[in-house]
Amino acid sequence: MGMQTDVLAGHLDKSGVIVNGRVRVKQITFQGTGAGAGVVEVFDTATTPIAATYGRTGNLITVTKTAHGLQTGDRVGIAFSAAAGSSGTDGNYAITRTGADTFTITDLNSGTVTPGTACNYVNNGGRWLVSFNTASGQTTPIGVLVPGEGILAALGVYVSLTNTTFVTIFYG
Repeated sequence: MGMQTDVLAGHLDKSGVIVNGRVRVKQITFQGTGAGAGVVEVFDTATTPIAATYGRTGNLITVTKTAHGLQTGDRVGIAFSAAAGSSGTDGNYAITRTGADTFTITDLNSGTVTPGTACNYVNNGGRWLVSFNTASGQTTPIGVLVPGEGILAALGVYVSLTNTTFVTIFYG
């Protein structure tokens, strides 16, 4: 197989959709603001992820979102904010509905997170793809080359930026 020559790029300086439709993410470049730790969350979706909160005891994470509309067995792609040095494990999970406003996830890891900590999730076929953290004071751009054929995004690529100056996604 020869070199791929149809690689394109999208650039954002705030959270948003960077490309619609099926693509393979080849590289992600981003830069922290330097004012504090930053986060880049990349989702396979063409819509804004849903903001919710969570808490964790051991392996059980309880997510709270008013009228979430999910049913037991539905899958979500979710990224968790850190709380006091701990967080849920970002990933793609089957959920258990525990109420109209809550559902649970069994985390791969264990820990404790106080309820009310922020998270973002996608459903309806969307997936979490990858997350990156920047250190407080970090202002040098970071480029992450994705090996192989890249990360497949079937619906599009949405990037959530927290305390991050920019992100550029190379895709093909």
